[in-house]
Amino acid sequence: MWEQSKWMKLIPLLLTLGMFAVSGWAKDKEPEPYSPELVKRAEAGDAKAQLDLGRCYYQGQGVTEDKKEAVRWWTKSAEQGNADAQYLLSGCYYFGNGVTQNFKEAVKWSAKAAEQMDVDAQCSLGICYYQGQGVTEDKKEAVRWWTKSAEQGNAIAQRRLGVCYENGIGVAKDEKEALKWYAKAAEQGDEWAKKALEELTSK
Repeated sequence: MWEQSKWMKLIPLLLTLGMFAVSGWAKDKEPEPYSPELVKRAEAGDAKAQLDLGRCYYQGQGVTEDKKEAVRWWTKSAEQGNADAQYLLSGCYYFGNGVTQNFKEAVKWSAKAAEQMDVDAQCSLGICYYQGQGVTEDKKEAVRWWTKSAEQGNAIAQRRLGVCYENGIGVAKDEKEALKWYAKAAEQGDEWAKKALEELTSK
């Protein structure tokens, strides 16, 4: 097994990589193509159209890339309760894309999406609680949100739960539970979880 000190030093990096850098905040979904009709519906208050128009501006698809304009449309959609827009907006605030970086706003919108059972938002909210970004650091609350996300099949949350259970972070140390969550993440192709599973089973 890796040395505990090495393990602990890697945790913050592993929390940020994977979810944020690879998929998490980006929501890899193709938006409805940019068109005058899409703009018309968005301007008329259609939350889904506002979401997709924001994606078009964010990705520069069919229109000049404009992160600020993406944030404007996602805000309109998010305020109507669209979970995808809430989650994407939280990512913009987290990274400062198209808006001034603000962790509290990131947590606010991520929480709204997480409460609507958005699996990625739940995982991201766990990260904020774990790292104390925009909210008081609370490892137990991080575990609570990661559990909700993991139970819905999010591999990254499953892997993080494995780390928490193996090291007793925010929850009682339980190698059996660690193995369970590492295995679930590994089954979905999470390479880091596969390595962790090998290390733990070879003890």
